[in-house]
Amino acid sequence: MIYIGILNLYLYLYLYESVSVCLNTSEASKNRINRVIPMKSGSLPPPTPTPTPTDPMATPLLTDLYQFTMAYSYWKAGKHLHHSVFDLYFRKNPFRGEYTVFAGLEECIRFIANFKLNEDEIAFLRSAMPTCQDGFFHYLSQIDCSDVEVYAIPEGSIVFPKVPLMRIEGPVAVIQLLETPFLSLVNYASLVTTNAARHRLVAGQSKTLLEFGLRRAQGPDGGISASRYCYMGGFDATSNVAAGRLFGIPIRGTHSHAFVSSFMGLDEIVGKTLQSLDGSSQCNDFVSLVESWLEKIQGLKSSIGLYGETNKSELAAFTSYALAFPNNFLALVDTYDVMRSGVPNFCAVALALSDLGYRASGIRLDSGDLAYLSIQSRKFFVAVEREFGVVGFEKMTITASNDLNEETIDALNKQGHEVDAFGIGTYLVTCYAQPALGCVFKLVEINGQPRIKLSEDVTKVSIPCKKRCYRLYGKEGYPLLDIMTGENEPAPKVGERILCRHPFNESKRAYVVPQHVEELLKCYWAGNSSKEREELPPIKSIRSRCIEQLDHMRPDHMRRLNPTPYKVSVSAKLYDFIHFLWLSEAPVGELQ
Repeated sequence: MIYIGILNLYLYLYLYESVSVCLNTSEASKNRINRVIPMKSGSLPPPTPTPTPTDPMATPLLTDLYQFTMAYSYWKAGKHLHHSVFDLYFRKNPFRGEYTVFAGLEECIRFIANFKLNEDEIAFLRSAMPTCQDGFFHYLSQIDCSDVEVYAIPEGSIVFPKVPLMRIEGPVAVIQLLETPFLSLVNYASLVTTNAARHRLVAGQSKTLLEFGLRRAQGPDGGISASRYCYMGGFDATSNVAAGRLFGIPIRGTHSHAFVSSFMGLDEIVGKTLQSLDGSSQCNDFVSLVESWLEKIQGLKSSIGLYGETNKSELAAFTSYALAFPNNFLALVDTYDVMRSGVPNFCAVALALSDLGYRASGIRLDSGDLAYLSIQSRKFFVAVEREFGVVGFEKMTITASNDLNEETIDALNKQGHEVDAFGIGTYLVTCYAQPALGCVFKLVEINGQPRIKLSEDVTKVSIPCKKRCYRLYGKEGYPLLDIMTGENEPAPKVGERILCRHPFNESKRAYVVPQHVEELLKCYWAGNSSKEREELPPIKSIRSRCIEQLDHMRPDHMRRLNPTPYKVSVSAKLYDFIHFLWLSEAPVGELQ
């Protein structure tokens, strides 16, 4: 019994040391907890690059009612100024994969920079919460985010379950009011960015990816967000003009089947003149030039066979479009028949443009056997270049659309195809394969005291206390794992062995000797403090970060089928503390 008592004492002292590491019990911290900070209106420095939210719907009322009922309860209990720490994270990677791309950070920072309830909003809350005291509404009218701090992983980073994407600190009532807006701004953004990244990986870096999803998105807000975050995830351009204006995303588009079928014949074309690209000459009858090229194509004898009459209304549509956009002529060729009409008609117009110094962009296939049709179209282009000596004609861009997704692109790759660009809409922007990511927002510390959320489902148990997060890299330059430590634990060091433990599985542990250590959480909003904060990068830099990180992950973590799980761990001391707090907070049952 004495031996057991000594052993228990030793264990208690060890756990106490772990608790000390996790708790921030410095004198400065105690002073911060105890002092009352008056809220000042208009005291926030504007974030970079611009302080206004992209979405005008992102206001303090864009939240769940229970956030305001909790805020009132905190206020009534005198707890509203207690210093809290919340983690925003997710529990499982989407799309049966083993990685996620973090997005939505800039919108969160824009949101808190403008967080201020106006008189109309206060009046509405009074009507919705008529039993609340007047002092509470006065309190609401005074609050902003001047006492809030936000630490986050840089936007566009590859991230993994359980690791905080963001750590938000400040008065508990204010932070609760940020919960739902932050989750709204991060959940879909990260989901669709990850979906875009997966399409980029399966298509390969050499292919052009075009986002065509606006008409199928969940409303205007969803369409704007989808265009932004698909570009961030690796797409090259969007058809969404509004998103192009708002975010500086390249916009692309050609014409629809309606444009082609709206023409009845070549005699509808009134303006037939077209100046050469260099301005040195002018073709007075571009229509006749197109017709003469079509006759040559119809007489072309090669491995692709003979071609007869094509649809003249389609030829008229293509000619008209080329007269309007000679520098960017890309034709939708499947309105009537791709190989018997669409491709020959396109080539006739493209060759006429070539006579005047222009280079056509290519064709779009929107139906049929895309692998076969792209191969046959390429053969046609090769034959035209060989027969007529138009250099580069065989490299005309072939764009494919028609409800494409990750699986169909993978299937096309396995079949073999000649597609250069993919236009993807419905399956991309709606995240058809998985409707939500499932980010959560959990309290991990209040007034310096770590808190834990327990559950019979171990995946829902939160990791308590204010933490620091690191990515450890191995000899080959790939990330080995992410590790979380207590805030005051020493950081992992290059070349020094560290024990990394699964947060909840006792048998899963490993020693790691990192060759490079990257701290993940950086300060993006410092409130009134003097801490330096990271600049918000432009969208192109975030896109580049995403693509670079995808390239630097171990391939087996990124593959579509049966990817290797990426390890997320905690330090030995944090592991001990998690289980110490778990036992302390869990009720002890009694059997009779």
